[in-house]
Amino acid sequence: MTQMQATTAEPSALEAGPPLVGESTGGKSSSLPTQVISFAIGDDQYGVDIMAVREIKGWSEITHLPKQPEYVRGVLNLRGVIVPIIDLRCRFGQGLTEATALHIVIIVQIASRQVGLLADRVLDIVSFETAQIQSVPRVANGTRIGFLSGLVTIESGMIALIDLPNLLTIADVEEAA
Repeated sequence: MTQMQATTAEPSALEAGPPLVGESTGGKSSSLPTQVISFAIGDDQYGVDIMAVREIKGWSEITHLPKQPEYVRGVLNLRGVIVPIIDLRCRFGQGLTEATALHIVIIVQIASRQVGLLADRVLDIVSFETAQIQSVPRVANGTRIGFLSGLVTIESGMIALIDLPNLLTIADVEEAA
């Protein structure tokens, strides 16, 4: 009988070891790190969820469309898909970007549409825990605040996270395409 007790005790000793992948860690939530593509508009750093980014390309000539909001610079034919290009500097109320060959367009997926975001330059891919995201202070009713989902502090400064679904209204996207 002592032999049988020893064999039943062994599996329970193994079960008490460290949790396996996917197992609960005793109430502590193990969140995967969030990754964003960080980019610059002037001296400000912004980020978009890396899972929404489809590609990053250099600035190229676009086709301007009449009767569009000022921040919709035009459209680009990207392998047969018409993609509206949004000037983030203008959308954030900082005037039009004087686009040059040094500027970049980040193609992102917003709902079922692809949209290009005009920015000055790509900085890095940044990883952080979701718990590090701080809420945006509501000091004033600025238009820029509604486009941000949070702030993350990193070694080189602070990244303002863009809330892609709130960046455009559905009407804006449908008008541009």
